[in-house]
Amino acid sequence: MDTAHIRNFCIIAHIDHGKTTLSDRLLELTGTVEKREMREQVLDSMDLERERGITIKAHPVTMRYRARSGEEYRLNLIDTPGHVDFAYEVSRSLAACEGAVLVVDAAQGVEAQTVANVQMAMRQGLVIVPVINKIDLPSANVEDTRRQIEEMLALPGESVLHASAKTGVGVREILEAVLERVPPPRSSEETLRALVFDSVFDTYRGVVTYVRVFDGEIVPGMLVQLMSTGQSYEVKEVGVFSPKPVRQERLGVGEVGYVIANIKTTGEVRIGDTMTDARKPAGAPLPGFQRVRPMVFSGLYPIDSADYEALKAALGKLHLNDAAFEYQAESSAALGFGFRCGFLGLLHMEIVMERLRRQWGMNIIATYPSVIYRVLKTDGSVVEVDNPLYLPDPSQIEAIEEPYVRAHIICPNENIGDMLGLVMEKRGTVTKTDSVDTRRVMLTADLPLNEILVDFHDKIKSITRGYGSMEYEPCGYREGDLVKLDILVNGEPVDAFSCIVHRSKAEARGRALAQKLKEVIPQQLFQVAIQAAIGSRIIARETVRALAKNVTAKCYGGDITRKRKLWEKQKEGKKRMKAIGKVNIPQEAFITVLRTG
Repeated sequence: MDTAHIRNFCIIAHIDHGKTTLSDRLLELTGTVEKREMREQVLDSMDLERERGITIKAHPVTMRYRARSGEEYRLNLIDTPGHVDFAYEVSRSLAACEGAVLVVDAAQGVEAQTVANVQMAMRQGLVIVPVINKIDLPSANVEDTRRQIEEMLALPGESVLHASAKTGVGVREILEAVLERVPPPRSSEETLRALVFDSVFDTYRGVVTYVRVFDGEIVPGMLVQLMSTGQSYEVKEVGVFSPKPVRQERLGVGEVGYVIANIKTTGEVRIGDTMTDARKPAGAPLPGFQRVRPMVFSGLYPIDSADYEALKAALGKLHLNDAAFEYQAESSAALGFGFRCGFLGLLHMEIVMERLRRQWGMNIIATYPSVIYRVLKTDGSVVEVDNPLYLPDPSQIEAIEEPYVRAHIICPNENIGDMLGLVMEKRGTVTKTDSVDTRRVMLTADLPLNEILVDFHDKIKSITRGYGSMEYEPCGYREGDLVKLDILVNGEPVDAFSCIVHRSKAEARGRALAQKLKEVIPQQLFQVAIQAAIGSRIIARETVRALAKNVTAKCYGGDITRKRKLWEKQKEGKKRMKAIGKVNIPQEAFITVLRTG
């Protein structure tokens, strides 16, 4: 098919604004999926996506559509995630398209992630087709939503389309607008250049790469080369997604599909790489897209140490499918051998752990999440620390800087006071407030990333009864009064529970950890002290009582001195036991504390 009849576009929106439902209607309208095979969330192939009702992976699909003019077009659609933790999936999808359909919920209006996705699409130079969805809802406020699109997103109001993805109203108009407004793909070179925007591992076929062809063509039997590594491979099969893989004779300019070559290991493919003809390579690679750095770090350890190699293989396959996820081997005195993993956010971490459990049957435990701190040493050097164990000695530390994020929080007017209180509680500062409409306001706040990791998003939802939304982006490092909090059991530090916290919150965190450990550490024959310490200063303590053994039970009657002698002997034994005895913390204790952490 000639490039004039090809359109590449993706669907972007805030979470739960109807992206996946709209893609279902598009597949129905174009006849890509037969009615007997149709179900909700067709493109959400993972059980996890269907259960949670969210999109985790970007899904490409090729549709054939006969326009009102009578001409036939090939439409390559990519449905993208809406949660802030999966923004990298969105950026990769945008790099493979010329246009984007922006979906905004008529009842909820423009939300935080809507603004972020539109800005990302504009930076890539994409044509945006704005759509107000869910116009059939009784609470829909179409006029207000259209005004928000004009004022907040700087998109012309007359270009906004109205639709209901659930009932199918206005869906054909969206496709016609895509054909009319989104430009066809253009080629600038004759030799092959294709962008690798995703890949998966198949046990029988090796690595399957998802590509968007910008120049030239890919046919089975040709030798292709990955420009970042310089390695060459023979193409075995090419095809498109409809939505299942369908073999094709070739992939030409502007087409989106998959390539199976003899790539055997997961480490050979890099997301964002350029695939070119090995016999006549391109002069320069495609711009690709910006490499993202993980923001949240946690240690993943197999509960059974024999599963270490299986976990390593599973992480390799997962990294291939999710390039934003990173890992490297590490070991812990308490938990054995495992991996230090980097994630884009807490939901991303949760999804990765769930995929490891479900897809590869891994039984794993995660340490408390942390971020990358920048430590300025007294000798002038700077080290980056993502694990409290690697924090230099306090005498060598000049200052510790922590990462900050700029958060855009949209909330109802009546919740502004509570939201300001929450931001202050998390050591943040509100820099700007903007009115979204008569009912809602957008707060711009600078917050330490470490403070918003665990429960910040949940608290926003609780305060606003579900109407609040948040989106954030990194905004550099700032110096903070940070300390390393150690947990000592019987005088011995336990590395798995160490963390870097702000001095003002160290005592509360130390008390909480000590109390939790007191509940899960089994009683010994001697008292066990659980202490939270900053350096050599103890800030919290709990004591596990000794098991009571009645050594005088066998004595009946007789002189009291006989019983005293036995009690003194027991006291000496306990003193000696406490001096040389070790407390073995069971694996269940680590799992309980770290899961509730």
